[in-house]
Formats: sequence, C-alpha cells, structure tokens
Amino acid sequence: MSLGVVMLVHDALDRAGQLVRHWAGHGCPVVIHVDKRVKRRAYASFVNDLADLENVRFCSRHRCEWGTWSLVAASQTASELMLKSFPEVSHVFLASGSCLPLRPIQEMQDYLANRPRTNFIESVTTADVPWTVGGLDKERFTLQFPFSWKRHRTLFDIYVRLQQRLKIRRKVPEGLVPHLGSQWWCLTRQTLSDILNDPNREVYDAYFQKVWIPDESYYQTLVRQFSTNIESRSLTLSKFDYQGKPHIFYDDHLQLLRRSDCFVARKIWPQANKLYDSFLSDAGAIMSEAEPNPGKIDRIFSKAVERRTRGRPGLFMQSRYPRMGFENGLTGSTYAVFEGFTEVFEDFEGWLERAIGGRVHGHLFAPERVEFAGGQREFSGALTDSAALRDYDPRGFFTNLIWSTRGERQSFQFGPADNQEISWDMAKDPNAYIAVVSGAWAVPLYHSSQNFTDIRRQAARLQKIESDHLDILRSGYSRARIRIWTMAEFVQNPMEPLQLVVDEIGGRMSTRLTEAPKMVDLDGFGQFLQNLKNQGMQPYLMGNYPSDSDPAQTPRDARKPYLIK
Repeated sequence: MSLGVVMLVHDALDRAGQLVRHWAGHGCPVVIHVDKRVKRRAYASFVNDLADLENVRFCSRHRCEWGTWSLVAASQTASELMLKSFPEVSHVFLASGSCLPLRPIQEMQDYLANRPRTNFIESVTTADVPWTVGGLDKERFTLQFPFSWKRHRTLFDIYVRLQQRLKIRRKVPEGLVPHLGSQWWCLTRQTLSDILNDPNREVYDAYFQKVWIPDESYYQTLVRQFSTNIESRSLTLSKFDYQGKPHIFYDDHLQLLRRSDCFVARKIWPQANKLYDSFLSDAGAIMSEAEPNPGKIDRIFSKAVERRTRGRPGLFMQSRYPRMGFENGLTGSTYAVFEGFTEVFEDFEGWLERAIGGRVHGHLFAPERVEFAGGQREFSGALTDSAALRDYDPRGFFTNLIWSTRGERQSFQFGPADNQEISWDMAKDPNAYIAVVSGAWAVPLYHSSQNFTDIRRQAARLQKIESDHLDILRSGYSRARIRIWTMAEFVQNPMEPLQLVVDEIGGRMSTRLTEAPKMVDLDGFGQFLQNLKNQGMQPYLMGNYPSDSDPAQTPRDARKPYLIK
C-alpha cells in the first residue's frame, strides 16, 4: 500500500519544499501544482531545488483564485498525473503547501492500509450544513457565479440579485445530489479514477464551473456516485472562524495540535519555526495509534470564537467596541443602586457599608463632583472626581468603575438631581440591583431655607425627572432587579424594606436587622407636601402621605384581647 500526496502550492515555496521532502522522504509520491501567478524565476528555482527527488512530479499550472473552478482544475490535473505516474498508489491525499503532518507518516500509511476501501471526505447535504457563510447554500447550486467574489464583489452581488429577482434557476445534472464539505480529502485510487474517468465528466465539469466555491462541492458530490464506503470527515485538521476564514496556527499552538491526534493540520504560519521543527523531526515522532479526534480542541476554539465575537462582560476597549445592544453584558460585576435612602436616613452610607460590606459611594453622578466613597479624589480605573470628565462619557465612566473593581461589591446613590444619561443602562443591566424610595428628593427641599416659590419650581422639575426615570425602570426592556416604594409606605415601616434589601443583595449579616439607621426629622413634612399642593404642584410620587402627622408616628388600632383555653 502506498499513499500519494497531491499538493497545491501558491506561496511560501521554501516551506512547501520542506514539506515535499518530508512526504517524499517517507515513501509518499508527491505531485505538485504551483499557482500560475507564481513568477517564472521563483517557480524554476523551486523545481530545481526538488530535482533530486525521484518520486516528485510537477503538473501543468493553472491560475488559481479562491471560490472559482480553477482550484478544482488544479487538483484534477495533479491527480491525473499522480494516477498515471505512480501505479502503486492506493490512496491519494490532497494537501496544500501550508498543511503540516502532525504524526509520523508511517502511522498514517498504516491507518489507511487497515482501511483500503475507505474514502475520507467530508460530504453532507446542504440541509445538514450549518456553517455556510455568505447566505448561499442551496443557491450556490442553482444560480450561476461567473464573477469573482474577491475581485468583482459588486458585479457578483448584482448578478446574484438579478437572478433571484428574475427567478432564474439552473438544473442540477440528473442523478446528482449536491453535497458540501471540506476541500481537503483522501480518496482511494479506485474512487478517484472513477471520478476523473466518468463518461459524464464534461457535463459535470461544465455544471460545477458555475457553482460558487466548487472545491467544497465537486468531489464531495461526485464521490457519492461511485462509493458507499465513505467516512464523512477529513483527515486534515482545519478550523474556521465565524467569518468563514481559516484559523492560522502559530508556535504557541504546539501542545494544542499534539492533543488533537490529527494526522495533518492547516493552516500553519510560514514563520512558525517551532511547529515545523517539532513535527518534521523524526527524533520527536511518536507512534500513538490514536484515532484522530479534533473534537478534543473544539471547545477551545468555540471559546475563542465567543471571546472574539462577544468579548468579556463589561469590558469595552478600542480593539473591540460592540454595537449598542449587542455587547456581552454592560458591566463586569454586580452592583447596587439606592435612590432616596440618603435623603430619608442620616449616615445611610456608613450603615449600609457595615450591613452589606463592599464599597458604598455617594452620588457618583452628582452635578458638582463624583462622590467616591470616603471622599476620594481618584479611584480605580484612573477615574477622577471631575464631573466634566465623567459627563463626557457617562457610560464609559460607569462601566470602567464596575470593571476595575470586580470582586468588590459597589453600591452608590442616585437621584433626580444627578446626570440621568445612565438611567437606561442601569435599567437594562442584569447586574444591577436598584432600590428606590420615590419622592424622597422632597426631604432636602423641606429642610432648605429657600423661597417657597423656588422650592415649588425645583420640586416640579425633580418630580418630572424622577417620573421619567421610574417609567424607564418599569419598562419592558428593564433587566435589573428593581424594588420601588413610595415615601409614604416606606416610612410607615422602614425595617421591612431595609431587611428585604439586605437579604436580596446577600449581605454578610446572618441575623435579622435589629435597628435601622436614624431617620431624618420628618415632623411637619406632611404639611410641607400639602403646601405644595396648595400652590398647584401635586407631589404624587410620595404616595398617600398624611398631611397632619408623621406616618411613622401614626398610632395603629389596638387589637382586642383574647383568651386561649
């Protein structure tokens, strides 16, 4: 049994020559097709360098281009010469000048000798292929593609749309069921001869010349005509990214390639000296007799594709700035937002830090400055307390703060007087926990000494802002965990919502709260709200706050005593 190698070469001729010597030196005849675009002088030098190898041949050349018939024509020409020049060859393996053998050649020959009638070629119907890129699967067989997708993209697209609009359809030759698969195959001599000597070859060739990317469908379809002994897989490890472009293997992929147990891998970077030295050295060759299993490394490639397309949650950078709504999570960690609590309680930030831990900030989006915890002027992520710098990109400021402090819970205060540009981002962020006491913004106005006309004007403005903010929090697009209490219901029993907040955030305290932070003086606050009503401003966000007394002081109806017998 003998394995023959058909090699398609178009660049990096020095590496290709090294590979040819490796194949030929281990008893594998090699027929080389060199792209006609390679200059004559370089081609002549390449032929001369390999002239000492008796089992190496060069076939006539075609000008090759991706996605066109020229690649199939090149493999046909080289295969015909292989079958003619080396009658002892029983399997023909198609490779490129960047395909690197990963295991000893003898082991591959033994593997094929134990399967003398098996064709290794990926061949699946279009309905079963999820990886076609470009929006064309079945249409690649029913439309015509006379224009190069790479060189004449505009003409390519116009001609496709024209055929679709006119409902032009080509007829698939009778008896053929189109199949797709990797262009790198290993066929038995008998099957390859049957394909090349088929009486209907002219008909098939004429049809596939107008198919898009025919090197992924020509042999994959015709092999079904002449053999039933097919393993629909390639012996060549080739990985593609989400755009359909091949992954390139570098020196740092050495252990990954060894783990795959595959016989051959493409596409190898020409300057990957470590890979070439390791795999082309007989001293390091180990006969493993393992079944090729690219699935061992599929998980790593899947994670790499996901990282490239989606990035890491909460990480925004120049090299990968996602479209709005398509980012992989706005923030990199969970955080809590408290609205109205500092207005209702004295030293709420200190109490909250003791209750739940983490870092508790003031109003990060306050109009005058960024109120970092402890009054800091600078913070993690090279952030400063400058309101002007923050407001240049509020979303960037916010995501940077959360990303830079991963592992430490961040909590901060927010209210209608703050910059509201971050409202939608917080509402749509699953990492956010937002607790709101609506209407609490009126408490500082109550304690202020301003003219009542100015107070009324500010109250109307703040209520409008908070109302819009609450509409955002209650919208169907919100993904944050949100708790909202009106001022009236909150002050009736503040311990219950505080306990709920602590429990849901997952604080460090293992027992129930025994005391709440000290509430600010609210005596006369109800009358203040009534005065706003009297002046024509309706403070509806506070809920049904009584005007005659502090609701926290309102006595409850005494229960009637009863006797248990």
